[in-house]
Amino acid sequence: MKKYKNISIVISLLAISFMACDDNLNIEPEQNLSPEVATESPANVKKILNNVYAVARDNGSYGGGIVLASELIGNSGGLSWGGTYVQPAEYNEKAILSDNSFVESIWVNAYDISNEANIVLSSLSVFTDDYEKGVTEGEAKFLRGLAYFDLARLYSKSYVPGSQNSQPAVPISLTAVLDASVIESPSRNTLEEVYAQVISDLTDAYNLLPSSNDVFATKYSAAALLARVYLEMGDYENARAMANDVINNSGASLTATFDGAFNNGENSEEDLFAWQVTSQDASLNDFSTFWGGVEFGGRNGNPDLSITSQHFTIYDDPNDARSLFFYVTSRGTATSKWQNQFGNIPFLRLAEMYLVRAESNFRKVTTVGDTPLNDINALRDRANASLYISVDLATILMERKRELAFEGFSLFDAKRLGENVGSIPYNANRLILPIPLREMDVNPNLTQNEGY
Repeated sequence: MKKYKNISIVISLLAISFMACDDNLNIEPEQNLSPEVATESPANVKKILNNVYAVARDNGSYGGGIVLASELIGNSGGLSWGGTYVQPAEYNEKAILSDNSFVESIWVNAYDISNEANIVLSSLSVFTDDYEKGVTEGEAKFLRGLAYFDLARLYSKSYVPGSQNSQPAVPISLTAVLDASVIESPSRNTLEEVYAQVISDLTDAYNLLPSSNDVFATKYSAAALLARVYLEMGDYENARAMANDVINNSGASLTATFDGAFNNGENSEEDLFAWQVTSQDASLNDFSTFWGGVEFGGRNGNPDLSITSQHFTIYDDPNDARSLFFYVTSRGTATSKWQNQFGNIPFLRLAEMYLVRAESNFRKVTTVGDTPLNDINALRDRANASLYISVDLATILMERKRELAFEGFSLFDAKRLGENVGSIPYNANRLILPIPLREMDVNPNLTQNEGY
């Protein structure tokens, strides 16, 4: 099974280096290929695409940074931050400064993803094989859509179903930038515009990608992400349809045990998409750094993030495997979800699709695919928890908390469901990241979020 990794030809704007050669041969240095050479063949374009995955999996983004932001900003007492880093402490205190380097990393990495995806998409004409071209386009659009979705969720106020959603989100850039001298200074698009672009990209990805694609994005990776996006938007019909498609047609199945879904060196049968990690690039995995004990790659005295007694009140059965999926260190209780610093990072799990379908069916009073009761009991049965005889919306949402704890849903679910974070209203300015100071300094067309 393949593992994507950082490549020698790094084509993102910050990494491009134009070097002249004085000798008569005028050979392009291997580490500094010009954009023309880097995009001249399908093989080179696919190397750039491979690098987009590696950039996305960087610790500042999907290698831990986004989950860290969501869980700590959305923390109302179930977590304790004991680390020495100031940036996550600002998340936890909901007192984030615009020069927070973790906030900056999320933004910079997302636009690296976007620009490299744009470069791939602008280079599709070099392909002569239509299937290879379509898969490449689908993967690039999957990654670009993902980047803009999480940018919007972090740097904008919540999406309001039935509203025009004219609140400022983030700039959309669909043009490949290969020359720093032509960089523009875009203003922020509205949240409605960003979500429209996300849906467009992911729908294209769904239609272009195959059902199987090694460790890379597939048709059902795109469907699962669309289900997440539609749920965020309160579009329960489409969320239900995408989740049902994944459950019925992806070929994925729940792992036999709850712990089987985590800490795997290869994708499990439950993974619809997972970020690939190897021993050569484990430093890109901040889950180990902040969530793990020192024996699992954490820092001395870890975990920096420990789980408090308040978290355990969400479990209603002492035999529930999810209530036991923890271990005690000298400094606190840690989740067992992130115990393998060389393990893949689950990102889209089939369990989430059961939760999306259950919630969407319940809200629409339908039973597309199965009943909400059966979907919830499928997860409880896998976790060795007692089965329900009936469910309501509160039960479904609590099951979501149990199943998806510490996977980056806390802040986003609080804002989506209109739930306050402690005493802080769900739509408070403090629950939105500031536009990074470095971006405000160089782009006069950006406006800062309120409260910063």
